[in-house]
Amino acid sequence: MKIAVFSDTHGSSKGMIDAVASFRPDQIIHLGDGMRDAQALAEKFPYIPVCCVAGNCDDCPEQEDYKVIRLGGLTAFLTHGHRYGVRGGKLDVLLYAAQCCGAQIAMFGHTHRAVFDQIGGIFVLNPGTAGKPPKKTWAKLEISGDGNIDCQICDID
Repeated sequence: MKIAVFSDTHGSSKGMIDAVASFRPDQIIHLGDGMRDAQALAEKFPYIPVCCVAGNCDDCPEQEDYKVIRLGGLTAFLTHGHRYGVRGGKLDVLLYAAQCCGAQIAMFGHTHRAVFDQIGGIFVLNPGTAGKPPKKTWAKLEISGDGNIDCQICDID
């Protein structure tokens, strides 16, 4: 399963659209601060499911600020991260929430810094910011049928 993961687009959807057109994922995930950008993706690629959560800059009270979904054979915890104190670099609250949900991967945004790591048996992914210079990034996530995870942080031109 191929997944394109974005966050913090803040009104800039062109880089995401180009990345999706090139990567051709099975699923798109947007981790907040750009709900309108996620809607633009859904309109441009109606045949690819788009899953998104609200960020601290989104005015979408009806949209959840976290979701637990299945990706391939794995459970993923998705959030923007602002309610989990991720900005200071501490991920313990985020990891605890993911663990309580039985997730093998926790995805978040908010910090504008890309990271992919494994901490305490949980994969942690932040695709960075797809909308704010100087370094715009996104994540190519691939989950094989046996649950192996491959992730690349990619630049947006």
